[in-house]
Amino acid sequence: MFNKILIANRGEIAVRIIRAARELGVGTVAIYSTADRDALHVHLADEAICVGPARSTESYLNMNNILSAAVATGAQAIHPGFGFLSENSKFARLCEEMNIKFIGPSAKVMDMMGDKINARAEMIKADVPVTPGSEGEVHTTDEAVKIAEEIGYPIMLKASAGGGGKGIRKVNNVEELVPAFEAAQAEAQAAFGNGAMFIERMIFPARHIEVQILGDSQGNVIHLGERDCSLQRNNQKVLEESPSVAIGHTLRNEITAAAVKAAQHVSYENAGTIEFLLDESSGKFYFMEMNTRVQVEHPVTEFVSGVDIVKEQIRVANGNELSVKQEDVTFSGHAIECRINAENPKFNFAPSPGKITNLFLPSGGVGLRVDSAMYSGYSIPPYYDSMIAKVIVHGENRFEALMKMQRALLEFDVEGVITNVDFQLELISDPHVVAGDYDTSFLGNVFLPEYQKED
Repeated sequence: MFNKILIANRGEIAVRIIRAARELGVGTVAIYSTADRDALHVHLADEAICVGPARSTESYLNMNNILSAAVATGAQAIHPGFGFLSENSKFARLCEEMNIKFIGPSAKVMDMMGDKINARAEMIKADVPVTPGSEGEVHTTDEAVKIAEEIGYPIMLKASAGGGGKGIRKVNNVEELVPAFEAAQAEAQAAFGNGAMFIERMIFPARHIEVQILGDSQGNVIHLGERDCSLQRNNQKVLEESPSVAIGHTLRNEITAAAVKAAQHVSYENAGTIEFLLDESSGKFYFMEMNTRVQVEHPVTEFVSGVDIVKEQIRVANGNELSVKQEDVTFSGHAIECRINAENPKFNFAPSPGKITNLFLPSGGVGLRVDSAMYSGYSIPPYYDSMIAKVIVHGENRFEALMKMQRALLEFDVEGVITNVDFQLELISDPHVVAGDYDTSFLGNVFLPEYQKED
């Protein structure tokens, strides 16, 4: 096993990785920006090294500084977490060239699956269902108009190199297409340095279903079930659960088998997620994209499967076989995760950085977990993502999980900054959510208008 790994991230995921590594007997190196000098992951790691100023482009995205930190501390591997450099093939390739193990898939696989157009082509080869759409990159509005006429409206415009909800637009008709295309393309260029787009028919109403997969260097690939991530705002997930109430036994077998087949086709190693759109009216599902990293919502899968995904990532990167085979994986109960952000839902979800003056995190009882890097007295910097915690619950059934989440959110108390805890409590208590009657449009089209009307 590695003697020491460097965590190229911050916040709760950095804390999560440090704890998993410690349980494996692996030493850890934290990196931090000047704004994160007092962050929890800095205190918990065995070593910590500053990699630059507050701005992420000069610190958490600074490949040279991060690799220099790994060399200086003698780290044998780098875990990128999620976000930042986690899906950057250039960084993975640099790690390979410097004989530092990147805890994730190879740069080659990242290039193949990180680009949505390449990934779509590979899934067609693997006989995994894909939505009707453009066969390659779309660069001009004239091309977009022609393709949209062929596949039919409504359509989705997506950045080929995109992620995190950037460069995505829904288009209902030709009048909306040109301004939407230009806006999405400009956003993609600014966010990813690549304005290439692709177009696909919009599946509506739809569920966003993703399947957690694990692969090792010996060619073993397994799945750990599915997660329902349909509760989204601006294409960003808000709440996730596993298993999905929209899927029965037969469809579950089909969609997980398709995910495994997709991963096997690209010889995938480490943790990854195959994301699908489920057309509830027809029961058909379509490949959407692959995330070549650990997901924010991985704890719900850990609860229902009993498999520690981060530990498996480290073991696989070390050359070990997966510690479990598919026949060993059993699923139990129901899990839900709520993302807690320092933001003001009543003011268009504006970020709310500042100093935490008092903090009480829910605890106690079976099946409750809070992943966070907060502590009383900690100042949340304004430079990074607003997520400050994840509350994850597990129950024998979905109703028990819902009630446990309500109890946890009622206990959650953060003073000094505004959070979305009350918003999440209202969402988890909404009759539609309790009944499992929602799709990807529910939060934006149904819940939010009513929620904002109450203010």
